Amino acid sequence: MRIIGFSINPLFEDRVIGGSAKHQRNVLVRLGELGHDVTVLCTRLPESRPFRWHDRVEVLPLLPFKQPFPQPYAVPAYQLAEIAQTIADHLDGADRFYMHDGELLLPYLYRDVPTVISLRDNVYPETILGSFLFAADRLIAIAEYSRQVYLHTAGRFLPELARRTVTVNNGIDFSLFRPGELGAAIRALAGVDPARHLVVLHPHRPEETKGLAQTVAVAELLVRRYGCDTLRVLVPRWFDEASSPEVRAAYAAAEADIAARGLREHFIFHDWVPQRLMPDYYRLGHLTLVLGSFVEAFGNVAYESLACGTPAIVARVATHRSLLPDDLIAKVHYDDNEAAAALAAAIVRGGGRTSAATMAYLRRHFAIEDQLDAYADAILGARRVGPPATRARPLGPATRYGLPPWCYTWGDGMVFHDFLARHAHIPALSALAAAHPGGFDAAQAAQLGVSPEALAAWRRDGYLSPLPA
Repeated sequence: MRIIGFSINPLFEDRVIGGSAKHQRNVLVRLGELGHDVTVLCTRLPESRPFRWHDRVEVLPLLPFKQPFPQPYAVPAYQLAEIAQTIADHLDGADRFYMHDGELLLPYLYRDVPTVISLRDNVYPETILGSFLFAADRLIAIAEYSRQVYLHTAGRFLPELARRTVTVNNGIDFSLFRPGELGAAIRALAGVDPARHLVVLHPHRPEETKGLAQTVAVAELLVRRYGCDTLRVLVPRWFDEASSPEVRAAYAAAEADIAARGLREHFIFHDWVPQRLMPDYYRLGHLTLVLGSFVEAFGNVAYESLACGTPAIVARVATHRSLLPDDLIAKVHYDDNEAAAALAAAIVRGGGRTSAATMAYLRRHFAIEDQLDAYADAILGARRVGPPATRARPLGPATRYGLPPWCYTWGDGMVFHDFLARHAHIPALSALAAAHPGGFDAAQAAQLGVSPEALAAWRRDGYLSPLPA
């Protein structure tokens, strides 16, 4: 088959800028290994040149989307026309179209080609809008949490979305991400010695929601309260820091905060880690922190770290609530830095490594071969069935509501909202959700003293969602 792939992000021959690009490469190389010819269209940078990931997988950086991120569509109309023309030219005669991340917001371009879309995040505007503009034949969600987010949002208006959507967990290559000896290259890059230092990893992009503030707060507690004098927190610098004033400002603010807390010697900001060194990077750490509020569609870091033997602590945000059972990974409520520090101290003092039960669960549910087989089946087996039907109905007395997948209740009437990154004390909502876990209508809510006005306010703020049919 002749398969066209799409990425709104720039792609590189020997560099991976995030988990999404890594999975895209794995999927498309698998298609090439199966004997199919794949052409990947992506955003161009000034230094971009065509290259190959495989003899049958060519990457063409031709698309003039705006760089650097964000707002890739902030380009003149003539450039958007050039993007559309380039994609249309390559789709002419193509057998399949695979859109990685759902960010091509011109669905008429692929209406005649069997198309599979994989949504890779739950945050960025282009991906969110892409879910509402869904006109493909198959949608791949990369975790069940993310599938439920799509069904409770875009799915309210696209009744066929549920049957066109499949969940395929991100896969881990356990031949690479496994316990092992450290190489010299990672020691030189990071500048730490795990035999002399307590090494805590913060391997995340520089967005505020990735949790650097929480990592700094936990580090301060580890040093001041738990006596971890040899602590070294490793923070990679974003690969295009030099071209992004926003990224430079974020790092400057973080370093100023670290200095003000007297923690400068405990933090090491280092170069972006090449993908080939990531397994060693995880092995270097005694602990990995994933404490941000970013609403991950999957979130690779914690699980790749565990696969390499290094424990992780995650905030109960988005996918991290459900990807692993609570007894297989340490979890804290978002921004509970005291609890995270106490867990961290207990883990490192106990010399903790990934348990056998956790490792077995990872291998059973997140094997890369299962992931790649499922993608190949979805893409090669896609059939053009036409754009899905749409539906927009007014809400009324018979509308059933429920706590959406991006919220959870805890404690005495507390409700956490992923997208607001907020813990709110709403006892009436907590009681209503507990009394009607399968959903409720306005009359049932009224029986518990909840007014229509309260229901409407909770719905507007995203604490309640009309249930998909």
